[in-house]
Amino acid sequence: MRRQVRVRMGAVIQVNPGVSMLGATEIRRLAAELELRPTKMLGQNFVHDANTVRRIAALAALDSAGHVLEIGPGLGSLTLALLEVSARVTAVEIDTRLAALLPSTIAAHAPTRTADVTVVAADALTLTGIEIQGQPAALVANLPYNVAVPVLLHLLAQIPSLRRVLVMVQAEVADRLAAPPGSRTYGSPSAKAAWYGTARRVGSVSRSVFWPVPGVDSALVAIDKDDHPRSADREATFAVVDAAFAQRRKTLRAALTGWAGSPARSEEVLRAAGVDPTLRGEMLDIDAFLRIADAKAAADLRVGT
Repeated sequence: MRRQVRVRMGAVIQVNPGVSMLGATEIRRLAAELELRPTKMLGQNFVHDANTVRRIAALAALDSAGHVLEIGPGLGSLTLALLEVSARVTAVEIDTRLAALLPSTIAAHAPTRTADVTVVAADALTLTGIEIQGQPAALVANLPYNVAVPVLLHLLAQIPSLRRVLVMVQAEVADRLAAPPGSRTYGSPSAKAAWYGTARRVGSVSRSVFWPVPGVDSALVAIDKDDHPRSADREATFAVVDAAFAQRRKTLRAALTGWAGSPARSEEVLRAAGVDPTLRGEMLDIDAFLRIADAKAAADLRVGT
């Protein structure tokens, strides 16, 4: 039997009554048990507020029968909240001490759900999907601030079964991921995230709910993958994005000179793609970058033949 819980944003979610959340005291006790000193290198800031992790789980709009991939479960706060509203969780943890502790934490706080959690001790940046049993439809994570964008883009590329993403990242990174073309914060992360779907900033998270307290604010970003994913050359398109934003103050004609081979070739490719060479990269959406990559591929083919 499930019961209703009202989270801070006002939503009511159905939760499994056999799951209990971690609190601040329990978080510190578990850390002491491991003699754990949280490190900035691994982005170890642990959420100790039950309402916050339940709010994240609610915003993820998970299927109660679904499979969720969690990156960086840490001491298990978010893992427990995900178990309240989903059928199965695969948790990927880079710190082997935390990975080893998580099953016992689940056993203590969700004793009837131990078989529904798989812990994978691995670096998410090297995860290929082969290590994941089944096909997770959702990614929910508190991503380390220093590698949040690379981890997110890597997983979207490696695990095509993902349809819904909800990640907690540094607020500044959230703004970049969700920025539209033409805005001050639009850049390479914005364009690349848009390859997969629409990124939206859906909430903020107070520093006070973390231990230790981070020096920056956090925010939640949701990405709903497109129903009709692009089948074009992603790597070629991303190469154009990288070249355009490596020198973002320059016009596209100048910024893409190295990528295209010469200023004249750069202009030729841009005009073939229907893009004004005097624009800057920040004005283009992902479809325009795709057209540029396709135009260069077509031009290279003509030269080769």
